Amino acid sequence: MADIDVEDENILTAIFKDSFPESWQENPDFVQYLVELSSYGADRLSREPDRLGEEKAQILAETQDLAFHNYTTFIQTADCSKEIFQDFQIIEQHLEDLLQKLPRFSDECSKVIKKAQEISSSRRMNTLTLQRHTQLLEVLEMPQLMDTCVRNGYYEEALELAAHVKRLEKKHPNIPVITSIVKEVKASSQLMLNQLIQQLRANLQLPACLRTIGFLRRMDVFTEAELRIKFLQARDSWFQSILDTIPKGDPYTHINKTIEASRVHLFDIMTQFRAIFSDEDPLVSTGKEDTVHEALLFHSWVLQKISQFLVTLENDLEEGIGGRLDSILGQCMYFGLSFSRVGADFRGLLAPIFERAALKYFSAALKEANKKFEENMQSYNLLGLTSTGGLPYGMGSSQSGQLFPPTTLLDFYPLAAFCNHVLSAFNDLRLCAPLNLACKIAEELNKSLMEVNRVILSFHRAEETTFNPKERDQFEQFSATYATDLLPYLNKCLQALFPPTQLATALGITVTEMNKKGNVGVLDLTAILSKVSHLMPAAPPQPVAEPPAQTSSHVTFTLGADAEETQDVSPRTEPVTDQSLLSSDLNSHQNSDTLPPLDLIDLNEAALTNHQVDSLPTVPDPSLLPPFASDEVDPEATLPVPFNLIPEATQTPIAVIQANDIQPNSTNPVPEPISSSTIAEPISEPLQSPFAVAEQVDFPTSAPEQGGWDTQGIDLDNLDNMTLEESDPGIDLDLLPAAP
Repeated sequence: MADIDVEDENILTAIFKDSFPESWQENPDFVQYLVELSSYGADRLSREPDRLGEEKAQILAETQDLAFHNYTTFIQTADCSKEIFQDFQIIEQHLEDLLQKLPRFSDECSKVIKKAQEISSSRRMNTLTLQRHTQLLEVLEMPQLMDTCVRNGYYEEALELAAHVKRLEKKHPNIPVITSIVKEVKASSQLMLNQLIQQLRANLQLPACLRTIGFLRRMDVFTEAELRIKFLQARDSWFQSILDTIPKGDPYTHINKTIEASRVHLFDIMTQFRAIFSDEDPLVSTGKEDTVHEALLFHSWVLQKISQFLVTLENDLEEGIGGRLDSILGQCMYFGLSFSRVGADFRGLLAPIFERAALKYFSAALKEANKKFEENMQSYNLLGLTSTGGLPYGMGSSQSGQLFPPTTLLDFYPLAAFCNHVLSAFNDLRLCAPLNLACKIAEELNKSLMEVNRVILSFHRAEETTFNPKERDQFEQFSATYATDLLPYLNKCLQALFPPTQLATALGITVTEMNKKGNVGVLDLTAILSKVSHLMPAAPPQPVAEPPAQTSSHVTFTLGADAEETQDVSPRTEPVTDQSLLSSDLNSHQNSDTLPPLDLIDLNEAALTNHQVDSLPTVPDPSLLPPFASDEVDPEATLPVPFNLIPEATQTPIAVIQANDIQPNSTNPVPEPISSSTIAEPISEPLQSPFAVAEQVDFPTSAPEQGGWDTQGIDLDNLDNMTLEESDPGIDLDLLPAAP
């Protein structure tokens, strides 16, 4: 192929491209023969096949002749080759067996040598043991002696013996007997460690704690950080066992005992920790990370215990503790105060928990009140009413700093029962009423009153078609009493719980500025009454009264022996039913640091329904009502007023308001309500709590025994700057007609 030019090679490749297999093309003889063929002429090429055929036949004949004359040689050669091949296979198999047995033979030889050495060494050791039998016996008794010391509490001697065994181990680490002794002594040391840790899980005093931690330090088992962790774990285990023994049947008892146990035992544990680990590292880093972590161990544990206590507190409050929230709050505050001495004052974390609990209890009470109100309305009969016997409207109002519900509610049992439920909720809330809840409490009460509106509207829609004139008049009086008596009274109670002066002080603004910002801590009477305003009785047209006539008008009344009241109003100003006038400040109930509890309406211990009307007296128990103002006030007196005052519906008005007397006053402008800061005495004593709590109300269950209102000695020209003490006589502002 090398003799062929590149051009000839390309030509041959193109001609015989697919004519021959590749193996032929790689054969040099084939290539040479192909080159020779390419040089032949046409005649020779035509004779070439015949020549090749003759040459092939000749070669075949020669091959047959050779095989015929030498076939015995070929057979002997094949037999010899086969025998040689079999012999080689046998040799190979024997060599493999030899290679497999040589390592085992070597191992057996090594074992024989090792066994001989062990026998020699054992004989030598036996001889040495016999020579030093006494000394070895003392060493062998060390584990038994160690176990005896540990079980009898001789920890000092046990530690000395363990130290001696450690020295022996370092000196003779390869002696099996020493190793066995060390192992047994370590087992006894582990038993001693468990006993010491178990002591930390018991009620241990500080000296015993110091001694136990001293033994643990000498055992050199834990690092300093691990020792602190182990101490806290053991003491925490004991503390948890104390908490687990507290019965969980009653949530109040459980949280009460939990607070006491946590306060006493956690403080003891912290005192023990600070005394034992007197080298408490500062929280500030000194360049060593381990130092910072060791210092944070104790603080992390304290935070964990406080968090667990707060979770337990919240769970028990969630289950309900009745009306004893103030008792739990006081104990928790004392608990937090004791922790403040060790830098773990958590009283600030209690605020949201008690706020949620107080709000939850109040909301639940309102839901129950709404449920009872709806049930009462379903069985209510407008004609089955109890008469108050002509008692003055609002006779149950405030006297001597107390809030009494209007006695006119006795005419309508559903309203009286609802008022009692709400007052019960207020009485429970007053003991723990944070100022932060003022808006939320007002919002919940607004929702409850909206639900009352819905029930009243449903009752009206269901019964309106069957009303006779008397029932319609009674329903209008029912609606008027709800709007002019119940709602303002509840608003006053709400302001008694959350005084505007305290709310304004907490917000950093004045009462006037707070009133301009909207309904802060008060009821939204406008929105509430907008739903039932069409149910109010229609008022006859009233002539526009001249201002001089208002200042010269006076109120007179007499009280007959039959407890019926007559009145003479000349001229008479109709009660204001404008919704914006119903949200006035509490002016006469904030003259002391604590207010009385809200007095519930006497329902004669029976549900006032149409089936029980005849069994109830027509006049409430006189002992539950305050004396009439006419006992000490001149009925013919005319009291000039230097400024406008809004008569508050929940204070003691003189006459009984009839349904046809409730008329909207659209002619006279609405004066600004007097600020509570004008009359109320400010609270000077700071609150002992991390969060502001409204002043508590304390309501007696019976009416005061003092006499009526005494206006003598009061400077009426300087009412703006006047403050009332607890011993001062009260002023019935409804006795004062509006000034021009």
